[in-house]
Amino acid sequence: MSPTSAPSKDQDGGAALPSQKRRGRAAGRRPFVRFLIRRIVTALLLALGITLVTFILTNLVPGDPAAANLGQRAIGDPAIVAQWRADHGLDKPLPQQYLLHLSGVLQGDFGQSQQSHRPVADDLAEFVPATLELAGAAILISLVLGVAFGVVAALRRDRLSDHILRVTSLFGISVPTFWLALVAFYVFFYRLQITPGSGRIDPGMTAPPHVTGLYTIDAALSGQWDVFASAAAHLITPALVLALYTIGLLTRFTRSAVLEVLGQDYVRAARAKGLPARVILFRYVLRSALVPVITVAGLAFGSLLSGTVLVEAIFAWPGIGQYAYKSATSLDLPAVMGVGLVVGVVYLVINLIVDVLYGVIDPRVRIS
Repeated sequence: MSPTSAPSKDQDGGAALPSQKRRGRAAGRRPFVRFLIRRIVTALLLALGITLVTFILTNLVPGDPAAANLGQRAIGDPAIVAQWRADHGLDKPLPQQYLLHLSGVLQGDFGQSQQSHRPVADDLAEFVPATLELAGAAILISLVLGVAFGVVAALRRDRLSDHILRVTSLFGISVPTFWLALVAFYVFFYRLQITPGSGRIDPGMTAPPHVTGLYTIDAALSGQWDVFASAAAHLITPALVLALYTIGLLTRFTRSAVLEVLGQDYVRAARAKGLPARVILFRYVLRSALVPVITVAGLAFGSLLSGTVLVEAIFAWPGIGQYAYKSATSLDLPAVMGVGLVVGVVYLVINLIVDVLYGVIDPRVRIS
């Protein structure tokens, strides 16, 4: 080999290898990017469908909104009823009402609440963050405890700790949330007085400056640590009550997923190679087991967000659950449709986040 031929060979080889890697990475990313674009477009179409479904179902609810809002004395005057219907657009045909509703939603206008006499968007901006804070704390507690308990139960299969965790998870799934909330409020606040009472902060305290609407985050951003401590103390009990069902669900689901992965051939091969147990657990077992767990966690967060009505009522938590209940009982149609749209969009966003996490955790999703 001549002295001049070796460098050219090295140079060609050095130039070809990085380019091949770049092309391989780009080829792996392109299908995943196309997948995300399709999911975003699908989510937008589903959001449009949600507006239609909420509008139809809201208008199928038996009862007269005019009678629910005007009262028995005013409902006897046809002129007052006609004027009220005209003011709220209920005198128009249903297709025209839906188009007006959709046009307003696209502009961020959900109409005016017949209950609070304020724009529904303003009501949602006030109540949704409270529920997001409660549900977010509950799902965070559920993920940490549920996944940890599930892994421990799987690694110590058929031992005493496994049986205890399985019984505990069954208790969490079986106990009604509203009953647990009543017991927790009575025992820890009324009898033992170790937790604060109802509401989001202590009486006499001023809410932190509004940034996100989440009191804990807003108080931390503004440096009001006394308000932060009060908000966190008020948050922990309802969040734990709300999280108990999800903890039991994730514990059982994680245990099954981890046991299934532990029996795979590549895990046995990793053990045969002498890899440390910690490496096998975090690099091989959890990475594969977390894919189905993420699906359950995403659905659980959506159910927490839409199922906080009773917990919010017991702990006097001013969230979207209480707002939806009062709007439904008073036949406040704009508010009911606004709540339905918000909950539906939250589900869509959660599903989109779950799809992205699939690609982050499992490389096969990025190239499939």
